[in-house]
Amino acid sequence: MQRGSCHGLSTLVPAFLALWGLTGGAAPAAGQAPDGEALFEQHCAACHLADVIPRALAIDNMRALPPAAIVGALTDGAMQQQGEELSPAERRAIAEFITGRRVAEDGAREDGGCAVSSPGGWRGLDGGPQWNGWGVDVTNSRFQPGEHAGVAAEDVPRLRLQWAFGYPDSATAQSQPTVVGGRLFVASERGVVYALDAKTGCTHWTFAAQSGVRSAMSVTRLPDRRHALFFGDFNANVYALDAATGAEIWRRDVETHEGARITGAPVYHDGRLYVPVSSLEELLAANPEYPCCTFRGSIAALDTATGEVMWQSFTIPETPRPRGRNPDGFFLMGPSGAAVWSAPTVDAKRGLVYAATGNAYTEPAADTSDAIIAFDIDTGAMRWTNQLTPDDAFILNCGGGNPNCPDDNGPDFDFGASPVLVTSSDGRDLLVIGQKAGVGYALDPDRDGAVVWRYQVGEGSELGGIEWGFAVDGEKAYFANSDYLTPEPGGLAAVRLRTGELVWYAEPHEPVCEMCSPALLAAVTAIPGVVFSGAYDGLFRAYDADDGSVLWEFDTNGDYDAVNGVPARGGSINGPGPVVVDGMVYVNSGYAAFGGRPGNVLLAFGVD
Repeated sequence: MQRGSCHGLSTLVPAFLALWGLTGGAAPAAGQAPDGEALFEQHCAACHLADVIPRALAIDNMRALPPAAIVGALTDGAMQQQGEELSPAERRAIAEFITGRRVAEDGAREDGGCAVSSPGGWRGLDGGPQWNGWGVDVTNSRFQPGEHAGVAAEDVPRLRLQWAFGYPDSATAQSQPTVVGGRLFVASERGVVYALDAKTGCTHWTFAAQSGVRSAMSVTRLPDRRHALFFGDFNANVYALDAATGAEIWRRDVETHEGARITGAPVYHDGRLYVPVSSLEELLAANPEYPCCTFRGSIAALDTATGEVMWQSFTIPETPRPRGRNPDGFFLMGPSGAAVWSAPTVDAKRGLVYAATGNAYTEPAADTSDAIIAFDIDTGAMRWTNQLTPDDAFILNCGGGNPNCPDDNGPDFDFGASPVLVTSSDGRDLLVIGQKAGVGYALDPDRDGAVVWRYQVGEGSELGGIEWGFAVDGEKAYFANSDYLTPEPGGLAAVRLRTGELVWYAEPHEPVCEMCSPALLAAVTAIPGVVFSGAYDGLFRAYDADDGSVLWEFDTNGDYDAVNGVPARGGSINGPGPVVVDGMVYVNSGYAAFGGRPGNVLLAFGVD
């Protein structure tokens, strides 16, 4: 299976198959079909029929998945690493046993007859309003100005669903759209990249990456004037595609560690692409036989024209070394961890690139874990670091004698959200960050990240706190609270940028389905006067930016007639945030992990 990544324990492992138990097995006798029930018992039951890894999806929930989604996850999707030693027939047998349906039943055309010819003349970056990359721009504010949003606060109550697009053979919708020149670029957990018409959802072209994709994408011009589309995959490959045609320009593997993957969006600035590298090694270390741990997070700077690595700097400068042996005689290694889950932030004024890091995997925890790091934009040298939670060494499956476990397993309070560089209304530059500890901070970029203020948004938990992203508009920061796994999840806070004081707080809503959570894990998006936020129960809301009152809401659960003819269903909202551009609002629905409900749909709303 692909080399994966899980933001702390809270990220994106679509854990619908055993997280560490799928390591192959005896092949069936010649001519004998694999026994799906026996294979499930051998490779999956330890996690999915027991509370060994609490975030592994229960078999009762997996039965709702398309069989092909389970096969795809084991083949080239989010669980490729766990399924790599299973034969294709064994993967099918497991999927068919779990769902009670044959894989072949899910064969639908991906374009459904809704394909668009792509004549020359696409204007790309000259083609009007856009949302380019993860956070709108290199400062990652997630605030879309009115001239690009094309939707005003008074229009929001009249938003209506215009079209839906179904990701084939998928159970999770986790790639945030990028919209440039009237085209919408997005990917599936199976690694298929789509260029869609932003107004209709019809397909211009598709491209198959080497493995699953969850990162948002960035578009820029190359020196030869072609528009290039950049993104990363679950094998830590970075791609440059011709954005007009989908043809591959170059591909670069930026990290060969078996646990490495790219989850955050590459960020373009001045001829270079800044790529964050994250990892699932804390998940691999849940297996007591795994020699833990050797992965270190990094930022790589690539030449956009060629893909050449100009520099690559690790978040933990020290190379891992032996620190003992496990019962099987394998070396235990360290230091490790400090993955970079989110898009980095460029500070052109100071010549810096900021990265927010995850927890350590081994103790003593590196002092660059759970931290904000400033790298020199030209050389990659570490200029300064500010650690907000020390001693956070954490892996999965602790408490049962796993030799990989730290003596004191940490709280898993890593950073999954990008830093935001903003100038407040009093003219002061601030670096705003949000942590799974449930705390939002403002740091001073001129004093090595010294804390200016902190605001406690929630209690914090392994699944947030502030999980995947927040928005900042120059007056206020809007922090969504997850607190999933705590008694009181959810809630949205608006905090004054100058002082860190609470302006308003929107209480958690009543869940729209049974046994569902109102936790707000997904990234937040703001436009003038409006804040958009999606919840883990599938409810999508727009709040008034002045007082937090609800302007509009839509329950994304249920079935949709997708424009591409793929059976589409909404579920939990997690990971990427809404995208607002040119009079349209786009949001993904479906997240088959951590108690969420599977889904595979991109929804597009417009004003009627």
